[in-house]
Amino acid sequence: MRPIKDDYLVIRPSEIRDARELILLDNMIWTEDTSPGRLTWCSREDYLLHAPPGSQLVAVEDSELCGYVGFGHPTGMESNRHVLEINIAVHPRFQRLGIGLRLMETMKRMAAEKGIRKLRLRVLSCNQAALSFYTKCGFQEEGRLVDEFFLGGRYVDEVFMSFMLNPNKRIHPLDEWRGNQ
Repeated sequence: MRPIKDDYLVIRPSEIRDARELILLDNMIWTEDTSPGRLTWCSREDYLLHAPPGSQLVAVEDSELCGYVGFGHPTGMESNRHVLEINIAVHPRFQRLGIGLRLMETMKRMAAEKGIRKLRLRVLSCNQAALSFYTKCGFQEEGRLVDEFFLGGRYVDEVFMSFMLNPNKRIHPLDEWRGNQ
């Protein structure tokens, strides 16, 4: 596989037109080895309710969707608005070409600019490739739920990992957006 040059890869917010390819990628990536349960969408509309346009950054090369990083606040509570929970998927044909790293770096930069303090994610302990990737990206394990899932005839832990952005910043992101610095 040829390397993708920076000037050919575009990372942008997701749009309605991306829904079909994002659904196909989800069906391909989120298996018993990577997720506690298969992602199934009843319809395109169902998918868009779960992942509305702009809730992901997509990597596109020559109009082909290569991967995405999804993000959202883990709860609706004001006290948790400084945290984004993320998930990332890269099409198998585009893995190990640096696209995941580019998506993650773009996500970190965007979140930091918005005043987000912490990125968090969840990963299955059996997904060694993902654990290695997240560690390479600077994420650290915060905790785990032991034997949380029974998959493929074995018990699997759910691992919680995080990356701190703006660790010394004490202003709540909503105060910053409102101009109350």
